[in-house]
Amino acid sequence: MKSNLENILKSFGGFSDEDISFGLSNFVSKHFKKDEILLEAGKTCKWIAFINSGIVRNYYISSNNEEVTYCMTFPNNFITAYSSFISGEKTFENIHALSETEALFIKKEQLLKLTNSSKKWLEFSNHFAEQAYVIMEHRLLTLQRESAEKRYEELITNHPEYLQYVPLKYIASYLGITQRHLSRLRKNIAY
Repeated sequence: MKSNLENILKSFGGFSDEDISFGLSNFVSKHFKKDEILLEAGKTCKWIAFINSGIVRNYYISSNNEEVTYCMTFPNNFITAYSSFISGEKTFENIHALSETEALFIKKEQLLKLTNSSKKWLEFSNHFAEQAYVIMEHRLLTLQRESAEKRYEELITNHPEYLQYVPLKYIASYLGITQRHLSRLRKNIAY
């Protein structure tokens, strides 16, 4: 179960076998059924998870009482409610398994021990934080600058797996449009 994460750590470079072995010993495997909640709004996120298999989404409930999907995570990527993880405050978001999901969890305390004991783990943790920032900044700018058609075209070009594995209602929410608008876009754009 930990071989995917081990391969990512090896590809990052500079980790000794001992660093990797010790680091992996701090991760705990958990299984989630489809539609199970990994984290519920109003709770504090005290972990980071590596998605080994399955798909999860982050969403919140808008002031109109609608679910708004703002992040989807596929295998071989990390997920957390980052603001809550950093601040220790309760989160506004939910993390939901869109399919049966296997994930490796590391608690914040264990991650801090790793980053304090190894320069490589500190670099890896910083890399994760930087990547999370870049992804969110790109998403925000795309939502503000690009038309719905352009956002959809970018999605099918850069993430065709979304269309294959994610229900259309979540894709529409992720794109910031209605399902009806998504239907029109899909008819107009050949892919």
